[in-house]
Amino acid sequence: MEDYNKIIESLGVKFVKARHIRILQPITIKNFYDVQNSLTILYDGEVSFGAEESHKVEEGDMLFIPGGKHATVTYGNTQTAKTVSNEEFMTNRDNYIDAGHDPALIGKLPNSFGLISFEAKVFDTVNFFTSLDVPPFLIKRDDQIAATINQILTEDMLDTPGKGRIIKIKTEEVVIEIIRYILKNKLFVEQLVTNSTYFKDPRLIDIFAYIKDNLGGDLSNKVLANVANVSEDYVGQYFKMLTGINPQDYIEYQRMEKAVDLLRTSKKSIRAIGSDVGYKDTAYFCRRFKMMFGIPAGKMRRRESLMNV
Repeated sequence: MEDYNKIIESLGVKFVKARHIRILQPITIKNFYDVQNSLTILYDGEVSFGAEESHKVEEGDMLFIPGGKHATVTYGNTQTAKTVSNEEFMTNRDNYIDAGHDPALIGKLPNSFGLISFEAKVFDTVNFFTSLDVPPFLIKRDDQIAATINQILTEDMLDTPGKGRIIKIKTEEVVIEIIRYILKNKLFVEQLVTNSTYFKDPRLIDIFAYIKDNLGGDLSNKVLANVANVSEDYVGQYFKMLTGINPQDYIEYQRMEKAVDLLRTSKKSIRAIGSDVGYKDTAYFCRRFKMMFGIPAGKMRRRESLMNV
């Protein structure tokens, strides 16, 4: 337990968005994907997730999808839901969902859910839930988390002094409660044991920090080996042994995550963004981006994010 206290203390939590969504038309999104973690609470109607085996979210329950995880999600009745790609949904989402802005109606509309998304990074570098390889999962009715989500939604809709500070504190509470829920219910025990070992090796933390600070530069295994003071032949095995993934896959994810952030927050050209995150060939960057997110980089910029309505 002491190790998890250390991890929680080291977590940098960043609120991204909150939405109160009403489902206008049942829809199944085959490749739901976002770089941020999302937590959805179902107020009324139907939500389910899973491709091979569908899991139903009951009213009052919450669906947690870690950032970087592909998922199949259905909003509304599964029997009548229209199946679309991530790209189709983002292009025509006004046909499927509508966002409310009245805090008095939170949880009171038919076919509605609340959604918050956030980052949670160890030392502001390692995506915590992604690094643990935690899959999307259900949080059964938890009144404390539900109340906190509703407070975040309410604060986000209002223009009151200190709302940013309140939202930050409440988002941190949500992250801690999710970790407590995982530990209390002994979820993903194997992943937690296997993939949290990175926290105990400062050399690996040095690699994470170096990658974060040099996304546009040379991040070959030779460079990473020098950072960690291990041999070039061993660094890939070393990294995968402690994280469960090879370093170049991790680097690509970090580069794409940064690209999404730049697309949403800057006016840089796609060519410039690709270069900033280490892709000198713009066409290759665009191909890899669409392969990862299911939509072109330009469309991500226009739509900003899956639920940003």
